Amino acid sequence: MTRSNSLRRRLHGRMFSLPGMITCNEFEDFILAYLDDELPRSKRRVFDWHIRLCKECREYLAAYIASLELTKKALATDEAASLPDVPDDLVTAVMEARKAS
Repeated sequence: MTRSNSLRRRLHGRMFSLPGMITCNEFEDFILAYLDDELPRSKRRVFDWHIRLCKECREYLAAYIASLELTKKALATDEAASLPDVPDDLVTAVMEARKAS
């Protein structure tokens, strides 16, 4: 998200305040708990309601999720690239040690 989009979303969040709603700034505070399914039911309802009503936060959440997915892919690619450097006998030894414990 560009700086101007972030600023526009924050300004929108100040104007977009209804009773019982979270602001766009509060929305950011809850993203990780929301994605990890750790929000209490009442807060999740408020968060879901905010997503339905606020286009800017919907776009922000989509970009956030896309960033997480890209990061996971990049890390998986790095791990896969480093695996051929591990000697087979070491892998076998580790697997046998795990079975023994």
